[in-house]
Amino acid sequence: MLRLALGIRIFFKVLFSPRFARALWAWLEVWKTPATPESKEPDGPQRTPAIELLATLQREGRLVDFLQEKLDGYSDAQVGAAVRDIHRDCAGALNRVFGIAPLLEQEEGAIVSLPAEVDPGAWKLTGNVAPGAESARLCHHGWKITRHELPAWTGRDTSAWVVAPAEVEIG
Repeated sequence: MLRLALGIRIFFKVLFSPRFARALWAWLEVWKTPATPESKEPDGPQRTPAIELLATLQREGRLVDFLQEKLDGYSDAQVGAAVRDIHRDCAGALNRVFGIAPLLEQEEGAIVSLPAEVDPGAWKLTGNVAPGAESARLCHHGWKITRHELPAWTGRDTSAWVVAPAEVEIG
């Protein structure tokens, strides 16, 4: 009964008082519940750059096949022979996609100058690390990429997580 009486009273107040109507409208806008956007679930697994890179290394160097293979039954010579091809083909794929290059050009063992502010993402300091060091012996030149040209995924969503298709022989 209270709600009915309140509703009738507000109805007439809004009808005969433009100032009250504007104030009520503004109050309703403030308290309006925001429309919740529909959360769209992905239709299926999405192909990520990591999956595309792994698929490239498998396609061009058969890296996944090698890493998943049990090596117990093979001699060191057989493993070494297989590694040569995998090494060559995977290195070629990485260089084609990323343009792998040394971070520093100096030979390992050379004395290199350190920047005034050492970026921990580009420099790994080891040994007797003291503040203000200006030079150090190069243990590893590091690696950087000079480009990023990962192939674009053009397959179906159903095979987004497939790194290598199953191979079957018919007949």
